[in-house]
Amino acid sequence: MSSSLKGRVAVVTGNSTGLGKAISLTLGAAGAKVAVNYANNAARAEKALADFKAKGIETLLIKADATTEEGVDKIFSETEKHLGPVDIVVVNATPDQPQKTIEDYDWAFYQSMLDFFVKSPFLLTRRALPHMKKQKYGRIINITSEVYHRSLSPFSAYVAAKGGQIGWSRSMARELAPYGITVNMVSPGWIPVERHDKDPEEMKLEYLKQIPAGRWGTPEDVGEAVLYLASDGAGFVTGQTISVNGGMTMPG
Repeated sequence: MSSSLKGRVAVVTGNSTGLGKAISLTLGAAGAKVAVNYANNAARAEKALADFKAKGIETLLIKADATTEEGVDKIFSETEKHLGPVDIVVVNATPDQPQKTIEDYDWAFYQSMLDFFVKSPFLLTRRALPHMKKQKYGRIINITSEVYHRSLSPFSAYVAAKGGQIGWSRSMARELAPYGITVNMVSPGWIPVERHDKDPEEMKLEYLKQIPAGRWGTPEDVGEAVLYLASDGAGFVTGQTISVNGGMTMPG
């Protein structure tokens, strides 16, 4: 099985930090060209760009909102212009995810979750399809979450949106399979990255005690799972979820 991505072009949304950055570095190490996409933090994105270049990854910087049609078109247009047509799409960008009871949410927040986890995958995939269908090859990989499989609460907005993303991915897998395009999911557990720095230590310790593997997952663990699904070796795998959480969930 080959995991070489030499000559492939990947779009990974929200990849200037955290899991997205680790995924991109892993894909880049396998030979893929990967842009740095960000929406707000320019300084962090510039650092990611320098890190990508230091690893020898062919890249560029794209400021664009992956939840809007205009932003998605910008991501693809600039990637196509500088790196080439897109073969791999990894839907990774995510907003803050506060845990609240249903009484404390409003619809605007629910809508923001749906924008990231249902609207964005739709827009990205639709934009990628002409090239993928023409070449009879493509990889769509959605970064989902164990929260759906664990039915976590009070977390209804995020869990509901992730459930929508999972259902959408399964339907698209069947629709696109005849074109040689796979649609899969990587479902991480709680993997501490920069945005978790202020999370309560007792909460982290309690979660760690529950992980059957007995250790924290790393962003690189997620990157390796994405690399497999992006590779030629996963061409007969579609509509599937790889849980990267040390055995916390085992979805069928």
